[in-house]
Amino acid sequence: MYKKFILGMILSFGLAIMLAGCTKDDLPKPETTFSKYVKAWKTQNFSEMYALLSKSAKADISEDQFVKRYKDIFGGIEAQDLKITFDKPKEKRDLEKMKQETLTYHVKMNTIAGPITFSGKATLTKVNQKDKSFKWTVNWKPDMILPGLKEGQFIRVKTIPSERGEIVDTNGNGLAINGEAVQIGLYPKELEGHADTKARLAKLLHIPESSIEDALSAGWVTPESFVPVKTVSALDTDLIDQAVKLTGVLTQKKNARVYPCGAACSHLIGYVGTITKEELDKNKGKGYNAQSLIGKRGLEQLFENQLRGIDGAEIYIADENGNPLKTIAKKQAKNGEDIQLTIDAEVQKTLYNQLKKDTGTAVAINPKTGEVLGLVSTPAFDPNQFILGMTQTEYNQLVNNPGKPLLNRFTAKFPPGSSIKPLISAIGLETGAITPDTVMKISGKTWKKANWKGDFHITRVDSLPEVNLRDALVHSDNIYFARLALSIGKVKLINGLKDFGFGEKLPFAYPMETSQIANNGTITSEAMLANSGYGQGEIEMNPLHLALTYTAFVNNGNIIKPQLIKKDSKPEYWLKNVIPSSAVKTIYNDLVQIVASPEGTAYNPRIDNLPPLAGKTGTAELKEKQGEKGKEDGWFVAFNTNQPSLEIAMMIEGVQDKGGSHYVVGKVKNAFHTLLK
Repeated sequence: MYKKFILGMILSFGLAIMLAGCTKDDLPKPETTFSKYVKAWKTQNFSEMYALLSKSAKADISEDQFVKRYKDIFGGIEAQDLKITFDKPKEKRDLEKMKQETLTYHVKMNTIAGPITFSGKATLTKVNQKDKSFKWTVNWKPDMILPGLKEGQFIRVKTIPSERGEIVDTNGNGLAINGEAVQIGLYPKELEGHADTKARLAKLLHIPESSIEDALSAGWVTPESFVPVKTVSALDTDLIDQAVKLTGVLTQKKNARVYPCGAACSHLIGYVGTITKEELDKNKGKGYNAQSLIGKRGLEQLFENQLRGIDGAEIYIADENGNPLKTIAKKQAKNGEDIQLTIDAEVQKTLYNQLKKDTGTAVAINPKTGEVLGLVSTPAFDPNQFILGMTQTEYNQLVNNPGKPLLNRFTAKFPPGSSIKPLISAIGLETGAITPDTVMKISGKTWKKANWKGDFHITRVDSLPEVNLRDALVHSDNIYFARLALSIGKVKLINGLKDFGFGEKLPFAYPMETSQIANNGTITSEAMLANSGYGQGEIEMNPLHLALTYTAFVNNGNIIKPQLIKKDSKPEYWLKNVIPSSAVKTIYNDLVQIVASPEGTAYNPRIDNLPPLAGKTGTAELKEKQGEKGKEDGWFVAFNTNQPSLEIAMMIEGVQDKGGSHYVVGKVKNAFHTLLK
């Protein structure tokens, strides 16, 4: 009895201590529960949010439905940077007597339709526990997702499409425009009794019949569906007319990027295509989605940021039938910028027509203004095919074509051969290695220094016994220029070429390979120095760079700065005073003689009514060993002499069986005749 009394006292005493230590500040507070709810909301842990809901709220929506609804809505509106705060109660409350608490919360987030900011009120209900303690739960309602949302309503997102900027030439002619294509498709209901339609259409469109069968067997197809089979150019009217004559064949128009210049501009303009996962990851946060188009090549890729339009979006509440009820957020579309080039579509097409049967490249510029009028590479491809839909077979044919039609040659660099001789002449005159009247005595068609070992020697075509600068340029004498390079010397020759921009990045919007003097930047032997004098050795030049260096002969020794984007500004020089005025006049007159004199390497072929030209030919020999027959690349760089307005630099590969550089001369003269007649 005594022990029981003592034990009872101890228990009562302990309970008294516990009660004394439990104050009203330790009781569960509604703001504590809501803090947990807000934290889960910020991290989009919707299961944790659901666990804090009231019994009545849970009766209205299951956990799976709750989680799915939040995920679908927040994913659909692309909710990011979610920030949620709430106003905590400032006054003291009797938590034991309270049954409900209402808290004001504030939500901020970025979405596909722009920022959304709203405030709402959350009601929390006190729930008594069996042990006489209590907790707080959230009386959730649909408008806690987005304001105004009610049960039975839905959040919808509508894309407001933007337009991609267009690329036009100097005269406003479209090079990459927003146009239309035509989808050729089938109406299954009308195919009954006309089984031959599929085979005939497949043959007409050059596609396997199996691809038509696959399209018709798709799960969404009904007898009254329009089933697209192939997209074709709206300009291909003959094909479209033949197709619609077949029973069950229909067409519909669709928006498409169109390239009116076709293959002639393919490497310059490029094309767009559906964004890849890698491109999407690389451009994360820039407004692209899995259906976005993005520039894949050429200027479409280079100027993607300027050309691309940014789609707008509207987030709205809709009823069960999809009818809009209330706009939550709306962002207007932003169209891309149009870009006008200095390129002239007629110049581009003319150069392409001269080159299209060959492998090569051509550049056209205005030598007085620096406006680049044409940039062509052949073989080429039709960029419209990439837009309309290219079969794997067609793509494989492009990739495996030995001419490499996907290779852009005007951005590359090549041995310039004798087309570099005007530059070497200028360096020779500048350094005092020669004067215009300096005569070299040369015996025969071959020459080598006595101390050169082995069979290495320099060869020339003509065999004049005495050669001055005019003769050397007009006859393109390799021995003269090899000896001139040796007279100039390694250091002065390298410095002189650097003055012409070798080793320097071109100040041009389209990236070009940098011209080089040698693979490692320096000339390593006397033989290499001699070879460099006539554009062999390890010298390589970008075609645009080569064309620019010739502008010094019409700009009193200054090299014009190239322009690709049309703008109202005065021409600028890229490199100034690279040639003395006296040397400019001398070399200019010799370049005129190369074309005008019957002795000149560019005299033939003769074309009637051709404007007076000045220029220089070149043949680059590409072979492993001297004396053996190998591949030759032919060059011709020329400009009109009467108020110079057009300069063309053209290179054609493999001219060894076509007449050498004379073959290229004919192509360039034809282009001048067409463009300046």
